[in-house]
Amino acid sequence: MAQTTNDIKNGSVLNLDGQLWTVTKFQHVKPGKGPAFVRTTIKNVLTGKIVDKTFNAGMKMEFETVDNRTLQYSYEDGDSFVFMDMTTYDQVSIPKDMVGEQSKFLLEGTDCIISFHDGNPLSVELPASVILEVTHTEPGVQGNRSNAGTKPATVETGAEIQVPLFVGEGEHVKVDTRDGSYLGREN
Repeated sequence: MAQTTNDIKNGSVLNLDGQLWTVTKFQHVKPGKGPAFVRTTIKNVLTGKIVDKTFNAGMKMEFETVDNRTLQYSYEDGDSFVFMDMTTYDQVSIPKDMVGEQSKFLLEGTDCIISFHDGNPLSVELPASVILEVTHTEPGVQGNRSNAGTKPATVETGAEIQVPLFVGEGEHVKVDTRDGSYLGREN
């Protein structure tokens, strides 16, 4: 059965000119004059580029199936990271460049969402935040206990983040995996 632009939903994956795009927003528009159309915001699965695209209503489209699976990070192996499917215990190697800058917040045992198309991994999504232990930081200046200043701190994965002056070594902090910002202390 052929699919058309009328079948577009949030999360649909379209094959446009050989590239995979995920629909993040869509709107069916029926103007008073002229034909109906579908206005979409789509994101390139591989590059993350976001564009707005308009399609004529009823136009035939090529939809793809993308399988999102939750896999647990196991270990680093040369140029790749190894993840395990906790239901089948299958291990999947993902190239380091696919994980990118987020890899500095990847801790053993972290559950990540990995998208697959035809059995090939497309992208890795870490949780929005992780809790990491501070392994090294300079002591805060005595008497300077407000939230006004920050200092560099190294966390257990080796990443360096900025934390408030009152955070010390051995404490657990919540870190945003998208930009490495400090979100708070955890007990």
